[in-house]
Amino acid sequence: MPTNAFALSRMLIAERSSLVRRLARMLGSEPAAEDVAQSLYLKVQRIDDDPPILNKRAFLNRLATNLATDWLRAEKRHDALFEMFDPTPDVPSDTPSIDRQMLDSERMRRFEAALEELPLRCRQVFVLRRIDGLTPGEVAARLGITVNAVAKHVRIAVRHCHARMQDDPDA
Repeated sequence: MPTNAFALSRMLIAERSSLVRRLARMLGSEPAAEDVAQSLYLKVQRIDDDPPILNKRAFLNRLATNLATDWLRAEKRHDALFEMFDPTPDVPSDTPSIDRQMLDSERMRRFEAALEELPLRCRQVFVLRRIDGLTPGEVAARLGITVNAVAKHVRIAVRHCHARMQDDPDA
């Protein structure tokens, strides 16, 4: 084993606990500090004798700091990557399923067809009253009919649409 690697390995083993504590403060995690210390040990094993390292303690500390910085950058990239693609499966979606959307679309088509079967005046009254939300008095004034006629047309339209929707096997 080269002299630099041997001396750095002995120093790392002797000062491992204080180095891991310092790395844990930098990284915010003791398991991460242990991982970086292990990487440091492996890196130290590959150091050559040329050029000779004069201040081995400073070199070891700088190497540990660089590895910790690299670990933090990698962790930041990892978090950013998975944050972009996280579908958050624990959060239920408000969007109906495709099956539900298809069934609802088919029911809406059947309802619109039932409305089209109504006489024009009856359809106009129903749309103004139930879809547009006008009061019976407003519908009567707009169409020039009585409030009782509005109620009668709405009743006819509701019965007709209800009967047509009951014919639907998915209702």
